[in-house]
Amino acid sequence: MKHLIFSLTFLTLAFSGISQNFSHITGSLQANGNFFFAADSVLGTAGIPQYDYQKFGAETWLTLNYSHNGLDAGMRFDMFNNSNLLNPNASYSDVGIGRWYVRKQIDKFDISGGYLYDQIGSGIIYRSYEERALMIDNALFGAQVGYKINDDWKIKAFTGRQKQQFSRYGTILRGGAIEGFIKPDSTKNFTLAPGAGIVGRTYTSENIDDARFEVAGYFKEEQIDLQYNTYAATLYNTLTAGNFTWYIEAAGKTKDVIYDPLAPRSILVGSDIDTALGKLVNREGYTVYSSLSYSQKGLGITLEAKRTKDFSFRQNPNALGIQGPINFLPPMAKQNTYRLTARFAPATQELGEQAIQLDVRYKLNKKLSVGLNFSDIQFLDGTELYREITPEFTYRQKRKWQVIGGVQILKYNIFVYQGKDKYVDAITPYGEFLYKFSPRKSIRVEAQYLATDDEFGSWVNGLVEVGLAPHWIFYASDMYKLKHGSLDPKLSPEKAKDKVKYDGTHFPSVGVVYSRKSNRVSLAYVKQVEGINCAGGICRLEPAFHGVRLTLNSTF
Repeated sequence: MKHLIFSLTFLTLAFSGISQNFSHITGSLQANGNFFFAADSVLGTAGIPQYDYQKFGAETWLTLNYSHNGLDAGMRFDMFNNSNLLNPNASYSDVGIGRWYVRKQIDKFDISGGYLYDQIGSGIIYRSYEERALMIDNALFGAQVGYKINDDWKIKAFTGRQKQQFSRYGTILRGGAIEGFIKPDSTKNFTLAPGAGIVGRTYTSENIDDARFEVAGYFKEEQIDLQYNTYAATLYNTLTAGNFTWYIEAAGKTKDVIYDPLAPRSILVGSDIDTALGKLVNREGYTVYSSLSYSQKGLGITLEAKRTKDFSFRQNPNALGIQGPINFLPPMAKQNTYRLTARFAPATQELGEQAIQLDVRYKLNKKLSVGLNFSDIQFLDGTELYREITPEFTYRQKRKWQVIGGVQILKYNIFVYQGKDKYVDAITPYGEFLYKFSPRKSIRVEAQYLATDDEFGSWVNGLVEVGLAPHWIFYASDMYKLKHGSLDPKLSPEKAKDKVKYDGTHFPSVGVVYSRKSNRVSLAYVKQVEGINCAGGICRLEPAFHGVRLTLNSTF
């Protein structure tokens, strides 16, 4: 009832100002509908409620934003019916006001309250944001005040609790940042954009009581101290000099009670003492991230590096995965878009990771350009986690047709990222061809071949897409599991079973997309194998899907 009263009050105030000068209302609607087919033992969908008996799931987000003379206000209605976004193997249903906010500029002050999205620096110590594809919405429910010192410097401070679906975590956050801009000489292309920030987090009594109960079960020499408060601070700067841009950020965190899944713990087995993995620890942490870019006509080079140690910063020690993060650690791998090159994607390792990424793009002439991406991610002890080398070229023949080709050479620690076997070594050549019959009619073809003897083995994937601008897109694709053939007799039964899983199985998709002005509707039949789904640098393993998907996106 209180959500309904708030909604009606908000709408009354918003629409009452439409007739006033400088008033503006915008909004958007996103709706997803999933129709699930019967449970399939081959796909592993048996036992999931949507497949067994619910047969339908949906998500809806309706947003309204209102602006008037420096006042901004907004509200978002969220609905989840038998949704599998929160947990791909379970069903989630709820409805309510997912977000509201009010923001007002008063002279040099910027005041806002409600559910707020913001970050400090690149987000290493604090980032509140939304990523619907992964069911991430950790908006800060609280208040924020900003002050513009002058044209080049500003400060801000905030406090509140982060959103957890339609409720909120009990953990209290507070923080602030100062950012500026320095141009020593107006005649030279040299600037600095420094900043600094700090965030404090206070665990709830329930968090500490749960941790105290768990630690009490450890051997005495492995028990740890517990504290309520942890602070994270960061320094960052962007330097621009001619064609170079250099960003660097260094962050540190005071002692924090976190869960380390690889930390050894002594356990009693009968009368003997054995070792198991996984326990609570109390450690300080740090992250250093840097990006150096160079660009000139026809050439672009970006080099990134990151080192992270014990920088898990969450709502409680046992909030793992995509739920409960306070911060965001920049990903260090290429954001692949093709289905098979994106099949093995690395999730950021908060407790220990050192990584480097190089991306080079060079335009040889008006028709041909080439590129190279190299990523390498390791544990701090040098254990290889992820390595990718991807050379690529693009050839354009005026505005008539275009060809993209490349090959991904990959090494992927599937044990760390997915809990399966040790490593996946794969080579994936890919190509894309776009031909324009006219400015309104085109055809696009994709093809990829993933060659590997690991995990489920080799795959091929193809897609054909026909565009009839400005309204229609028709597409069809198929991902096919090649038969593995003879098996190595030395393989374990479990590993041998994986090798032939999906052998000779097709995973087709057929769909249509209709767009009109700012409205877009898509309808597709989808049969999808289990795999990694990534969005915004955050990845998670998702089960197979078999059914029909309907999506609607509209802005107004």
